[in-house]
Amino acid sequence: MTRYLVLLGPPGVGKGTQAKILSERTGLAHISSGDLFRENLKNQTELGKMAQTYMSRGELVPDDVTIAMIRQRLSRPDCAVGAILDGFPRTPAQADALDAMLQEFKGCVDAVPFITAAEDVLVERLSGRWTCRAHGHIFNEKFNPPQKTGVCDFDGSELYQRDDDKAETVKRRIHVYLEQTSPLIAYYRDQGKLIEIDGMHSIEQVSQSLLTALKMQSS
Repeated sequence: MTRYLVLLGPPGVGKGTQAKILSERTGLAHISSGDLFRENLKNQTELGKMAQTYMSRGELVPDDVTIAMIRQRLSRPDCAVGAILDGFPRTPAQADALDAMLQEFKGCVDAVPFITAAEDVLVERLSGRWTCRAHGHIFNEKFNPPQKTGVCDFDGSELYQRDDDKAETVKRRIHVYLEQTSPLIAYYRDQGKLIEIDGMHSIEQVSQSLLTALKMQSS
């Protein structure tokens, strides 16, 4: 049975980590729209070139171009049993377009796990991140601190904090995400597909909650 999930969650909630674990445990391919864009741009595909023309003008890439990329990705063999969509859709209009496209694959969005956490926890997780200048190794001053402050454990290069990891920027990113995503959350809640998952626990506990909730949703 083909199964499609849409994974939602604000920055810092661990969505990428959970998508990877969920993919491994369910056999569903993890499709990150960000990775998909980078792949098409890097490989200079027709869709990548099309997206580039909009991006170079500072315009948003139209939904039909993004949908075409997702359609192409879903036609690969690793998506035979379904996929976890991460980063798309972002609006109810995109969700409608996705549903229309998934009909071509004899499927639809079955469930929408929405991982949540308190804002102060998200800010603490993200604003504590430090990156090494040489190879981009990431540390967290609370959860994964370097052995020596300001120095990368692996290559000895300087650790610095990216602008988008600073507390004020992090707060703004979280607010923008929730504001932009609230109509989509309401859209899927109205359809009875939204599953709220408490992201305040350990990675393993959150994974278990996700898997249990999805099992109940499909039974």
